[in-house]
Amino acid sequence: MLKGHSFRGQDLSSANFSNADIRGAIFFDSTLLDANFTGIKTGLQPGRQFCLKMGLILLAALLSYVAAYAGTFMGLGFGASEIEESLVGRIVASLFGLGLSAFFVLIVIRRGIGAALPSFAIPAFAITVVITLTIFAAFPGVHGTVALMIFFAVSSAIEVAVMVAGAIAVAIARLLADKKVWLAMIVLAPLAAIPAIAEATLTVEFENVWRIWLAVGSAIPTVLILIGLSLYIGTQAVAGNPKYALVYKFALAVSSFGGTSFRNANLTNADFTQASLKQADFRGANLTRTRWADVKHLTHARTDDTYLEHAKIRQLVVTGSGQDQTFDHLDLRGLNLQGANLADTNLIGAKLSEANLRGANLDRAKLVQTQLYGSDLSGASLTGAYIQDWSISTDTNFDGVQCDYVYMQLPTKTDPDPCRKPDDRSEIFQPGDFTDFIAPIIKTLNLYQTQNVDLRMVAQQFKTLDLFHHEGIDPAAAAIALKQIAETYPEADLEVVALEGRGEDKVRVQAKVKGSVDRSALSADYFAAYKEMSAMPYAELQSLLAGIAEKDERIRSLEKMVTTAIESNKFYVETYYSLGDTVSEKSSININSGGGNVSGVVGGNIENVSGAVNLGAISGDVTNTIGQLPEAMDANEPSLKALLTKLQAAIEATPELDPEDKAEALEQVKTLAEAGQDPEDGRLKKSAKTAIKVLKGTAASLPDVTTFVQECTKLLPAIGALLVLL
Repeated sequence: MLKGHSFRGQDLSSANFSNADIRGAIFFDSTLLDANFTGIKTGLQPGRQFCLKMGLILLAALLSYVAAYAGTFMGLGFGASEIEESLVGRIVASLFGLGLSAFFVLIVIRRGIGAALPSFAIPAFAITVVITLTIFAAFPGVHGTVALMIFFAVSSAIEVAVMVAGAIAVAIARLLADKKVWLAMIVLAPLAAIPAIAEATLTVEFENVWRIWLAVGSAIPTVLILIGLSLYIGTQAVAGNPKYALVYKFALAVSSFGGTSFRNANLTNADFTQASLKQADFRGANLTRTRWADVKHLTHARTDDTYLEHAKIRQLVVTGSGQDQTFDHLDLRGLNLQGANLADTNLIGAKLSEANLRGANLDRAKLVQTQLYGSDLSGASLTGAYIQDWSISTDTNFDGVQCDYVYMQLPTKTDPDPCRKPDDRSEIFQPGDFTDFIAPIIKTLNLYQTQNVDLRMVAQQFKTLDLFHHEGIDPAAAAIALKQIAETYPEADLEVVALEGRGEDKVRVQAKVKGSVDRSALSADYFAAYKEMSAMPYAELQSLLAGIAEKDERIRSLEKMVTTAIESNKFYVETYYSLGDTVSEKSSININSGGGNVSGVVGGNIENVSGAVNLGAISGDVTNTIGQLPEAMDANEPSLKALLTKLQAAIEATPELDPEDKAEALEQVKTLAEAGQDPEDGRLKKSAKTAIKVLKGTAASLPDVTTFVQECTKLLPAIGALLVLL
C-alpha cells in the first residue's frame, strides 16, 4: 500500500510506480530520475477527501443561509416603521445599498475578483463616508435615513463576502470532480435559505404583512443572484479564466492540501503518461523532459514555479499538438515533446534547450533564433523548416532527422529567396544528407563560440551553395563544371570553402557565393554541366581538362582535391579556393581531414602526406622560420614569434593528433610565420587566413580538454590580431 506513504528525500531513480494508487504519498525533495509513474492515481486519502466534501456541502448551506438573512433584512429595513423620514429617504438609502452591490458585481464580471476587491472596497468606503457626512451636515434631522444607508452598506458587504466564499467553494468542488458533491451543493443551497427567511420574518407583526412580502421579495432574488454568481465565477476560475485566477489559486491550495506531494522533487525524464493527477503538488519540482502525454486532471494539480502553470504550455505537453500555433519567445526549456506535432508552428526566439523532440513533426516550423542547445531531435522531421540564426550546440542531436529541404532564412521584401537547401528546387536531401549538412557546423561551433565569433554575422555576410553527389563523383567532371558555372555567373564570385567526403558514393561540395545570385539556377546549371562532362569518354574529358589547365592550372588542383577527399573518406574537409582569382593571384588549397589523411598544397601543387612523415624535419623547418621573426617592441606585449612558438609546442605535445595531422598543423604554423615576415603581402595574408581556418578545423575534431584545442582557443585570436586578419 503506497497511499499516505512518505518517500521524503529518497533516491528513487528508475523506480516503477506504474498504475499505483499513491494518494497522499509524499515525494518531497526526492530524486525520481527516469521514474515510471504511468497510469498512477494521485490525490487525497479517502478519509481526508470525505471530510473536505462534507465541509463543502455544509459551507454551501451556511453561505446560502447567511445570504438569505442579508437579503431579508434589507427588505425589512426598507419597511421599518422606526424610520420617520419620507419614503424618498428610504428609497435613497435602498438605492445606495443596491448601487454598492451592483458596482462590485460589475467590476467582478469585467475585471475579475483580484481587481474588484481593491477597486470596490476603497471607493465604497469613501462614498459611504462622504455621503454620510454630507447628509449629517445638510440635514441634521434625517438620522434614520443615514442609519439605513449604513445598514444597507453592511448588508452589501456581507453579500459580497458570501459571493466570494461561494465562488471558492464551487471551484473546490469542481477541482474534486465529484458529481455527487456538486449536486448536493446545488440542491442544499436554496433549501438552506428557507429557514433563514422564515426565522427573520417571524419577528414581524402579523398586521405588517406587507413588510413580510418586502423581506421575502428581497431575500429570494438575493439568494438566487449570489448562487448564480458563485457558480459562474467558480466555474470560470477552474476553466482558466485569468480574471478569476485568485479564486482558482486559493481553491487549488485548499483542495490539494494533504494530497500527493512531488514538491522540490527531481523528476527529470520521469514518465506520467495517462496518469490522473488530481490534488498533486509539483511546486518547485525539476520537470526537465518529464513526459505528460494524455495525463488527466493536470489543471487540478499545483504547478507553481514550473512551466506547467502556463495553460498554453500545459496543453502542448499533454496533447502533443501545437500545429499552427504560436510559441514565439516562450521559455520551453526541458519540455518533453517526443512525437509532438509542431508542423507550421511559430517558435521564433523560443527557448527549447534540453528539450526532447525525438520524432517530432517540425515541418515548416519557424525555428528562427530558436535555442536548441542540448536538445534531442533524433528522428524528427524538419522538411521546410526555417532555421535562420537558430542556436545549436555540439550536443544537439540530429541523428536520423528526416528532411527533404530547409530554408536558411525567412523571406523578406528585400530578399524573397529564403535560401533553400538543397539550392536546386527540383532536388531534395537524400537520406542522411541533412545530418551530413549540419554536422560540420556543429563540429566547429564550440571553437568559434569560445573565440566570440558571432555566427549570425558570418551568415549575413555570405551565402553558400551546397552540391550533393550521391552516386559517386568524377573529379575531372566536377572540376570542369565548377569552373564553367564560375565563368557563367561571375557576379557570384564563386569560392569553394568546404568539401565533405563519405567515400566514393557520397560527396558534398560547398561554395560561397555573393550577391543575389539565384542559387537554385546555379545548382541546376552545375549538375547539367557535370552530367554532360561525366558522360564524355574518358580520353575526351582528360583532353578538355588539359586544355583548360593550360589557361588555369588551378583546375588540376581542384580535381586532385576532390580525388583526395573521396579516397581518404574524410568526415570534414575545409578549404579555401577562389575560382574568381587570376592565375597569378591563386590561393593555396588546404584540406583538413579532422582525423583522416591530410594533403598540403604549396604553390598549387598537392603533396600527399598521408604516408610516413618526418616530423623532426618538419618541426625543425618550422622552428627556423619562426626564428626569423622579430622580437616584440614592447617586452610586456606578446610577440608573434612567442605565440607561434607556443602553438608549435602545443601541436607537438598533443598525443591525440596523429603524425599526419601534426605535420599538416605544423605546416600551417610555418605559413603563419612566413606571413609575419611580410605582413603587407596580400598573397601571404590570404594564406595566413586559410592556415587559421585549417587549424580551427583540426581543433574542432579533438576533445575540448586536449592541449592543442586549449592553446588554439587562446592563441589563434591573438595571432590573427597581430597579422591584422580579424
